[in-house]
Amino acid sequence: MSAPLLPPGAPTAVPARPRRRWLRVAVLPALTLGIGIILGTNPFRPHSDNPDAVARGYLRYKEILTAIDRDYVDTVDADALSDYAVAQLLGHLDPHSTYIPARERDQTDAFLQSSFDGVGLDFFMFRDTATVSVVLPGGPAAAAGVQPGDQLLRVGPAAVAGQQLAAGPLGQLLRGPRASTVALGLLRHHEPLTLHLTRSRLPNASVEPGVLLEDGQTGYLKVTRFAATTYEEFKAQLADLQRQGVKRLVLDLRGNPGGYLDRATRLADEFIGGSRKLVYTLGKEEQYASQTYARVAGDWEQQPLVVLVDEHSASAAEVLAGALQDHDRALLVGRRTFGKGLVQQPVQLQDGGELRLTVARYYTPAGRCIQKPYGPDRAAYQRELAERQRRPELTLADSAHLDPALRFRTDHGRVVYGGGGIMPDVLVPHDTLGHSAYYQRLLASGAAGAYAVRFYQQHKVELAGLRFAQYQAVFRISDAELDGLMRLAARAGVPASLPALRTCAPALRSYLKASIARTAYGPEAARTVLRDTDPELQQALHVVQDSTAQLALLGGR
Repeated sequence: MSAPLLPPGAPTAVPARPRRRWLRVAVLPALTLGIGIILGTNPFRPHSDNPDAVARGYLRYKEILTAIDRDYVDTVDADALSDYAVAQLLGHLDPHSTYIPARERDQTDAFLQSSFDGVGLDFFMFRDTATVSVVLPGGPAAAAGVQPGDQLLRVGPAAVAGQQLAAGPLGQLLRGPRASTVALGLLRHHEPLTLHLTRSRLPNASVEPGVLLEDGQTGYLKVTRFAATTYEEFKAQLADLQRQGVKRLVLDLRGNPGGYLDRATRLADEFIGGSRKLVYTLGKEEQYASQTYARVAGDWEQQPLVVLVDEHSASAAEVLAGALQDHDRALLVGRRTFGKGLVQQPVQLQDGGELRLTVARYYTPAGRCIQKPYGPDRAAYQRELAERQRRPELTLADSAHLDPALRFRTDHGRVVYGGGGIMPDVLVPHDTLGHSAYYQRLLASGAAGAYAVRFYQQHKVELAGLRFAQYQAVFRISDAELDGLMRLAARAGVPASLPALRTCAPALRSYLKASIARTAYGPEAARTVLRDTDPELQQALHVVQDSTAQLALLGGR
């Protein structure tokens, strides 16, 4: 799917971290690389710099498409040809200039909304069939009687089982206008049934509920994207933590693909005092040069702050992280961010589609360009993350990214580097063993999700008799259960490997326990399970509690 844009600057969508891999695909399609930092207005000049060349190109394309449509030996889809031609044209630009067809606009715009119209269920794909993993309380699916473990056979008149249908298109079938109805054909315990659902408006929060961690003084807030109501959500969650007496804060931006830039800068303003610069842009035209400064007295300008980032933190998330680092306001823990620092200008097209054209680059207050290098080969650009994992960058110091020519200094004189992405102050190595290729295949095949739902169905009564606190304290995934997962995956085409299974066993135990908790107790229960086995969060907690380390790293403040 194409990348969405964001008003006053939005970022790029990147793959989610594997261990939190649940898709709200039934209601919100998955996004691919590039949500883009976006400008909200359309200040393009009405005239081209080279009108003769543009006119010649337009006429040439019109003549060719007309001849094909009129005379080509086979019937062709002129709209599809045009979409392909536009994609090829934009492919010669940067990796984030994109064209969004009219039919996909709702799909991409939903990412930035605080609510959406849908049926209220999550599902995963396993062996060409979608299985319900979670039914959202109070939603249409819950009201109609949909249960975890139900398999989707039909959505309205469309057969969806065994159709090689991807999660995104299936999610689109489930979405629809509020108050519209849809019939779901399901398979439950080998018996078919049909349920009728009336779609409704469902919440789509971008800030997870704030949590007071075990020390009783450190708050944890995760921002998953910068959507329309992110700032208001953040303020509400922070205020709730402050009422609980929080003294320190861990802000989690891992996996955050970006969104509206102005929401990210408003969050930065909550942490950075005075009228210091937060970000600036430079483009070919003067109208795309801008500078954004702190303006208000924020709610967390002096207290200790640590920010978690990783290779999937992108765009607006990188703007926020870079501003906090450059002003020595926070320590960054994790791994180098994605490196998406291009600004897209949305251009509304007459057919309802949208062109999102890169018009500028983003720079941190110290002058670092956030955008990583790119060339004409988009495939190579998209492979860069995988190549990082084969280099020592994610496991050792990022020596490949410490170019003396790109050295900058923070407010207190600490050395930071440009070259694409934001390097953390404290590097936490990527768990290449725990999150091995075999582990990734277990998740990607849907086998791990299928096993978790199957376990829930088989032990529903016992789980219902446990409070979540008891489940969290006593429940363990046994070796026998891991072996059962391996056998189930083998039937789905993932070759069994006992050594590979044992290597990734700790990560799998955490994933399965969290998946079962999510189905049995809800999303916050799953997040609690994952936090307990999160090495990056544990490192962040250590750093935010260590005032000596903070003073040393922040230049003696």
